[in-house]
Amino acid sequence: MKQIAIIPGDGIGVDVTREAVKVLEQAQKVYDFKLKMNHFDWSADKYLSEGISLPEGAMDMFRNEYDAIYVGAFGDPRVPDMKHAADILLGLRFGLDLYINLRPVKLLHDSLTPLKSRTQKDINFIVFRENTEGMYVNIGGNFKKGTPDEIAIQEDMNTRKGVERIIVAAFEYAKEHGRKRLTMADKSNVLRYGHDLWQRAFTEIATRYPDIESNTQFVDAVTMWMVLKPDQYEVIVTNNMFGDIITDLGAALQGGLGMAASGNIHPGKVSLFEPVHGSAPKYAGKNVTNPIGAILTAAMMLEYVGHNQAANGIEQAVIKALAAGKMTRDLGGSLSTTETGDVIASLLG
Repeated sequence: MKQIAIIPGDGIGVDVTREAVKVLEQAQKVYDFKLKMNHFDWSADKYLSEGISLPEGAMDMFRNEYDAIYVGAFGDPRVPDMKHAADILLGLRFGLDLYINLRPVKLLHDSLTPLKSRTQKDINFIVFRENTEGMYVNIGGNFKKGTPDEIAIQEDMNTRKGVERIIVAAFEYAKEHGRKRLTMADKSNVLRYGHDLWQRAFTEIATRYPDIESNTQFVDAVTMWMVLKPDQYEVIVTNNMFGDIITDLGAALQGGLGMAASGNIHPGKVSLFEPVHGSAPKYAGKNVTNPIGAILTAAMMLEYVGHNQAANGIEQAVIKALAAGKMTRDLGGSLSTTETGDVIASLLG
């Protein structure tokens, strides 16, 4: 039996996690498997009342006792520096060395994309975002802060090990899933040191995969072509910051942030799964949030822990719900959060 940690977090994270768990519970009945889901109340409320974000020993607990972690969303205006969110999300990503941020960009119904005349066959790629290096490692500082002479330095850290392993992971995924084209997004024409490393590593690793067509594009070109000709992409690999940006654009192509799933993965080890959207406090508890991204994230998690049939069944249930117009208002439907979760769970059987 797989051990799953559930951390709903803040805001709408609580709402969408409830629906994802509902679908997971139904999937267990339909596909005859068992999960042990343990819930953790780590949130802004917990942090504000007890000063606890990521408790002592949590990292070792997850590393040694769990197969996967599912989180909803973090962020609360009462914690303006977002310390609890950073401690939990970035803490787990870095502490568990979850170096792959995996984000599918897959259109599940033609009506959802804002792109004219584009269909499901045109928008179906996956982004491998490096998740433990780059601009997000918080190396830097301020000199003369708050004065007219202030200097702010933010370092972009790229290691050979980190760059190589995310590129290899992207090629291996392409090989295992029958994807024939892989693109690296960088900015080596300007970032002549860090992204020169990306270029050299990519060129070398690509020679090991002669059956996969590989190319590099500057990230600004990628954002343009994602809109003009998204069907050229099958797998994209890129650094931490660029991956963060282009996957939000990718989410828009597939219907918005409410449709976007993601996983933070270290193959073979406990990994973390979270929908792409934020906590949107103003919508919390109003039963209006789109839970599909959260539900698809649960499907990604099931695939990771070996329940492939159930994972595919959840995606097919989502597709059926969308085809029947059973969706939330942001997608043009009329259902509430809970009603959408109910419909998708019922379509599992």
